Amino acid sequence: MDVRAVLEREREAVEAGLRRVLPPEGAWPERLTGAMRYAVLGGGKRIRPILARLACAALGGDPDAVTDAACGIELIHTYSLVHDDLPAMDDDDLRRGRPTVHVVYGEAMAILVGDALLTEGLRILAVHPHGEAWAARRAEVVALVAGAAGASGMVGGQVEDLEATGAVDDGAHAARLDRIHAHKTGCLIRASLEAGAVWAGAGREIRERLAAWGRGLGLLFQIADDILDATATAEELGKSPGKDEAAGKLTYVTVYGLEVARQRMDELEHRLVEEAAALEGCNGTLAALASWVASRRS
Repeated sequence: MDVRAVLEREREAVEAGLRRVLPPEGAWPERLTGAMRYAVLGGGKRIRPILARLACAALGGDPDAVTDAACGIELIHTYSLVHDDLPAMDDDDLRRGRPTVHVVYGEAMAILVGDALLTEGLRILAVHPHGEAWAARRAEVVALVAGAAGASGMVGGQVEDLEATGAVDDGAHAARLDRIHAHKTGCLIRASLEAGAVWAGAGREIRERLAAWGRGLGLLFQIADDILDATATAEELGKSPGKDEAAGKLTYVTVYGLEVARQRMDELEHRLVEEAAALEGCNGTLAALASWVASRRS
């Protein structure tokens, strides 16, 4: 399977969806909507909405029917990036190969952009797909994604990441690192896959298996990110490399070293490919996606 071609087709579908659901250019308040569009439409892998579409398709659903809803998850993810880049957080001036939102629009506007993207993302999930037949599934997905993004999910992981930065090694770094990755990155990836299963009308057992696979994929994604932060260039990453180590952040590379991090990534990739085959059959899209995550350079 040519996973890159699949991902490119999926990305095109998501990009079209994002342009549909975002406030149009020039809409009031113009500076806010312009900054929102700058944050969202500046590139990115679109992994979360793509995962939602792929999971829906793998379980017999219509991915095109849920594209706009899946774009709500991307808005929530982008809000987290805008806030993560702020001086009070990671203090980064480069994202997706261009200046971050607070550099272009100022810190106050960047905070408001994040607020707007979070709430707009939830609104989109609450109204898409349209129609009474989707009502129960919409409500379930809103609760699912909100839980993954909130205090016990992504935000909680960000808090622990901040608290762990520069902390003295008390022998608990490995467990703390796993919690950070499982929540800061893994929760929304897992929720994206499970949302696709909900939209497809999958049963509880399949949903739970897919959610468990998603937790593993989120960890694989973050280990790959940690390795790239230590080895890739700014041009490859589209953001500043080496900042995690310089800031004293916990990563798989800083805790285990580069060689062990790569070994764990390879082991996890192998496991996820096998588990994906059990979910969707051999040579499926999810298995190919896991291998792509482990081999990417950006």
